[in-house]
Amino acid sequence: MSINASSACHNDSTGHINIFSVCMYSLISIVGLIFNLIALVFFFCHTKSRSQTIVYMTNLAIADVLLILTLPMRIYYHLGFDGLPPRLCDGLGLILKANMYGSIFLLTCICFDRCMAVTFPMSTVVQEWRKKAPLICIGIWMFTFGASLPIYLSRKDSNKHCFDNLPVYATQPGVVITTLFVGFGIPLVIMLICSWGLVHAVRQSTVAKINLVDSRKIQRMIATSLLVFLLSFLPYHATLVLLYVYRENITCLMLAAYRYSLMVACFNTVLDPVAYYFTTDTFRRNVDVSAVRRMFPLNSHSSEVNGRSRVPNNS
Repeated sequence: MSINASSACHNDSTGHINIFSVCMYSLISIVGLIFNLIALVFFFCHTKSRSQTIVYMTNLAIADVLLILTLPMRIYYHLGFDGLPPRLCDGLGLILKANMYGSIFLLTCICFDRCMAVTFPMSTVVQEWRKKAPLICIGIWMFTFGASLPIYLSRKDSNKHCFDNLPVYATQPGVVITTLFVGFGIPLVIMLICSWGLVHAVRQSTVAKINLVDSRKIQRMIATSLLVFLLSFLPYHATLVLLYVYRENITCLMLAAYRYSLMVACFNTVLDPVAYYFTTDTFRRNVDVSAVRRMFPLNSHSSEVNGRSRVPNNS
């Protein structure tokens, strides 16, 4: 593998401020942190029912916050300040990658859990398995960090350029194949199957046929969730394949594509809270939306008016 490619590309930009990276990571840090903290407050304080989906969403918000907390050091680095301790760079990279794949698995669990709840609402076996959501979340945390930790403990090369290093280990044949199938391919297939199952269940449901549920709206939201998943994580994994295929002749352009694809994956922390609200509003009718509006005193009067207007008439 052309290890010198990373050094050559880094030497071209040493001491220079990467304005685009600084702006994007700053945007992700600020907006993502605000959105996810609001989501956590909502989950812990404003949700009456602690459902299995909420358990997954809470863990996903925590994973997003942990990922966001690693970004200030990236901003510092892209401002032109070099010389960060190698172990600090490795540790921050560990947290970022582990939480990125944790987010992928948690998003998959949310989709799978919702599919089971809608498709088999009366199944005792399904309900018992759904109650294991906390244990599944613990397993995801252990798996993602446990699978990532040996990579950084076994590294012998000096991390000279911190976040501009060539992902040597990640582009090894065995690692690439495992990452693509376990970390991206299988979750994507599960989400596609569950999304199809949700659409099919909604179309066949009685409430959808008598227009009590807007099935087209649900289908659009399912499509949006898949689109967000693909936009967030497909570029990163496609870039890993590109680096593996051309590992003997990696160019600066390829390394730049890798860095920007990682930035796109980090932007998922901003998009996840939108998915929370979509899923909650579509499938969970018992969420107290007015509780969020009451956080803003200026809108309290309009919230009460809207709340009264949304009360269904009893027939």
